[in-house]
Amino acid sequence: MTSRERYLAMIRREPVDIVPRVPILMQFAAEYIGSNYGAFASDHRILVEANIRCAEDFGFDQVSVISDPYRETQGFGAEIVYVKDGVPRCPKPPLGDSRNLALLKDPDPLVSERMRDRVDAVRLFRERTGDMYSILGWVEGPAAEAADLRGVSTFLVDLLDDDDFCCQLMDRCLDTGIAFAKAQLEAGADTIGVGDAIASQMSPDMYERFVLPREQVLVDSIHSMGGLVRLHICGNITHLLLGIATLGIDVLDVDHMVDMADARRILGNAVTLAGNIDPAAGMRYGSPESIRENIRETYKTVGNPHLVTAGCEIPSGTPNENLSALCEPISGM
Repeated sequence: MTSRERYLAMIRREPVDIVPRVPILMQFAAEYIGSNYGAFASDHRILVEANIRCAEDFGFDQVSVISDPYRETQGFGAEIVYVKDGVPRCPKPPLGDSRNLALLKDPDPLVSERMRDRVDAVRLFRERTGDMYSILGWVEGPAAEAADLRGVSTFLVDLLDDDDFCCQLMDRCLDTGIAFAKAQLEAGADTIGVGDAIASQMSPDMYERFVLPREQVLVDSIHSMGGLVRLHICGNITHLLLGIATLGIDVLDVDHMVDMADARRILGNAVTLAGNIDPAAGMRYGSPESIRENIRETYKTVGNPHLVTAGCEIPSGTPNENLSALCEPISGM
């Protein structure tokens, strides 16, 4: 099987030769090819080269365009500052001092500089790899992008004292997310990752009232365009799993704070669970044998459908032998 065939078969709950490996690589990948995070985040050619080299050398099944959360934010009008060995920064959120939505620009995925760069990354992946690998596009979820535009703390306060404004802001972000997903699917992505990390800081009631309905529209829109959805909410999302179970997503990234048995019990076998080795203690500071044991125990717990990965990004400084251990084939039957 090709990597893409293996990945799609697992999600469809069809027989596979081995369990697909889908680690998220950013700074690690940049440094692996002798580059740096700033170049990786600002130039799609470097991002693509780094992902392909790592996929070939370590043997995993999906390449990704994820780099940082500020692609759409730049399209809305923010200035983004690149850092050589760190995540790009947004010194001043566009709505940091105002609730005036008219201050926001209207992002165009094919014109806005950083959004277009991501679309170009998808297209270059397809040109260079054909149908060999699954290609993971990426958009910010409605709550995460709203928090980027307003500032995290400010947005969380807004949810308590001006939820009408928050809903209007998230609706703007939702429209942009759908358009951005469409552009990436048309460029060749088969899956869209949806990053909505801020949701982990919400109560189940707040999440289900304000965020879940908008995530549902985004998920349904991606599905209607022929894409798969991989939801990524960093942190402990155990309290959100009942709501997430209603979304109809294809893949859920499960961070290391979440018990995989609970995730499987609540979401059932309709959702492919990806995870969930601790990126720091497990991947960077663990050993190849401890990683292999973790993978064996996790697979024994959840069974198929499952994707092997860490709870989040493979961090810079992870020994190569540890990533190799993560990517070692295990039988998928």
